[in-house]
Amino acid sequence: MEKTIKEKNPPDEYTEALLDALFQSDEKTAAAAPEALIREVQGLFEAAKTASLTRPIVALFTRLKGIKARHRLSPDVLGLSRSDLEALAEVHRRIDEHGVTVGGRVHRALPIVEEADSRVAAYLKQKSVEAPSGIELWDTIRENMERIRSVLGMSEADWNSYAGQIKNCVDSPRTLSRILDLPAPVIEEVTRVTQSYRMRLTPYYASLIQRGRVNDPILLQSVPTAEMVDNIGVEIPPVAADHSPARLIDQFYPQTVTIKATNMCAMYCTHCLRIAHIGKKDRIYSDSAYQEALDYIRDNPRIRDVLITGGDAFVLPNRILRKILKALDEIAHVRMKRLGTRIPVTAPQRVDAELLEILEESNDKKPLRVVTQINTAQEITPVSREAFRRISKSVSAVLNQAVLLKGVNDSRVKMWRLCETIQESYVRPYYIFNCSYRNPQFAHFRVPVEQGRDIVESMYGNISGDAIPRYIATAGGKIPLHRDNVMGARGTDLILKKPWNDEEVPYPDADPEQYANAQFSFARKREA
Repeated sequence: MEKTIKEKNPPDEYTEALLDALFQSDEKTAAAAPEALIREVQGLFEAAKTASLTRPIVALFTRLKGIKARHRLSPDVLGLSRSDLEALAEVHRRIDEHGVTVGGRVHRALPIVEEADSRVAAYLKQKSVEAPSGIELWDTIRENMERIRSVLGMSEADWNSYAGQIKNCVDSPRTLSRILDLPAPVIEEVTRVTQSYRMRLTPYYASLIQRGRVNDPILLQSVPTAEMVDNIGVEIPPVAADHSPARLIDQFYPQTVTIKATNMCAMYCTHCLRIAHIGKKDRIYSDSAYQEALDYIRDNPRIRDVLITGGDAFVLPNRILRKILKALDEIAHVRMKRLGTRIPVTAPQRVDAELLEILEESNDKKPLRVVTQINTAQEITPVSREAFRRISKSVSAVLNQAVLLKGVNDSRVKMWRLCETIQESYVRPYYIFNCSYRNPQFAHFRVPVEQGRDIVESMYGNISGDAIPRYIATAGGKIPLHRDNVMGARGTDLILKKPWNDEEVPYPDADPEQYANAQFSFARKREA
């Protein structure tokens, strides 16, 4: 090692800059260096000299940098020469598999990491307080489960079955008042609203509500309030009323259609875009209705992607779901299928072996994706996470379409936590929808577009890239709402703004002439 440490190459620019900073002239002298500090540095130096790893060398340089910043002491007053440190820097470069230098690591990379850490520090501190997941709340949720099961007189078998959840669903203010400690005026309000709009939440979903939390995000999504009646102004036609070219079919795009296969859900969301389709009675449609929808798809060879939704696709009986998927798999030009569902978070008991077999059977023929809606990390419990894990093994992808809702997920902490939690639960964040402007009933839930932009753009550079959804408005189709981060051009460079800190950076664009030249790669003309 002694021989190795004496063999030196010129330091790279990062290491040179680090050494210049360490040895910058200062008024302090050796006499000003505490003996204990000198012994500490010498110990670190001896460990670095004999190291076969980079960490002891990094530790020495990091400590020297800290001493310089805090005490204004250079390495020479601590007993180390510049040549000593240059030799150690060369050892570091030789050890590192990618030739990263100690200057690049200590003077550049680590400060960048520290700056990045500061951006997420508040989030990491607040996420379990402001946006706890259902996994973190599991003990409380289990207590709620036992209490609700007892109040409703459900057996354990009923609780753990989909049929039992639906049979014992909470669909009246009276039942609601039995399982939740809501003030009498609130129950009176719910009674008034449910004369116009249906309410249903499964006992399981009700157990996610945290008692004593006034605007609990689960409560907000499942129990209608007076705004749904009081906000109504001029009614807008139901969504897709002018985009339904055939029975049960919605079509906004040339290659994609939606089959509204049922009006039923296990839980009726208080922000439902399709509230007009829910009606007063659960309906599974006739075979002739499904046949007309499928015939429309067969007759239009441009259609390649079909979404089965409702209502909720997983509410369909297995027989009907299998039949529709089989028919789509037999249509040659249909290449992709999607199932829209909230079941994995509202009634995960539905996800059983037979359903998974149907999904896997269809996915083996052509890609099948499950598109769900999760709006808060509180909806992810050990039970729903397990349901998603099992689904993910049977389909090509599980995607989430969240809705930006006031009080539910309208802060950076809440939305970051949602996206990270579902990503850890085998679900890919896909879209965030701005709450519908078409439905005046939901005006109290709507969040300004700029607030949504701020939330989504703040994710870049701070959470995993594939945990970042696209921000979308529905206005005759899906319109992206991301702000433009290309600020202009300077010469051949584009000027990009980092959305997490507003820093503007140059980005060399492709040469237009080179791009236009078709003679490239294997097509290049070569001399004989």
